[in-house]
Amino acid sequence: MALILIRGESNSKLLSAVSDMERHGNLTLTTKPKVVDAKFADSLVEGILNSELKTKSNVAIAFFVKEDTTLSIMQVKKIHPPAHVVVVSDEYDAYSKLEYVLNNAEEFNDYHSTKAINDGMIDYKINKKERHIRNDKLNSYIK
Repeated sequence: MALILIRGESNSKLLSAVSDMERHGNLTLTTKPKVVDAKFADSLVEGILNSELKTKSNVAIAFFVKEDTTLSIMQVKKIHPPAHVVVVSDEYDAYSKLEYVLNNAEEFNDYHSTKAINDGMIDYKINKKERHIRNDKLNSYIK
């Protein structure tokens, strides 16, 4: 599992970045995004990059994805989200700090997954009985 931090100017840009990562980056969220203090997020990113940021963020969120760190980085590179996306590796001290903050953080209420929350598709053709077909690509984050 990889930990992803997104910094941005507004909530709408954060929402767009998360949905881009789900739709176009094929990343699967395992937790709902949680709100992180923007100043705290900026300081974490400055620590990871070892340099001062050109612009400060107004809002920030963080969440875990099912994919590993390397694959998450490669998928985020393919898309161009409207916010600053940082995949935080467990090699950094920032990982444990952010993980601790996420345990006590509130959920980002504006977010709703673009993936289906059901258990799969229903096939009505077999013996006139409902039969659910399990399809992991349709599943949303784990509850």
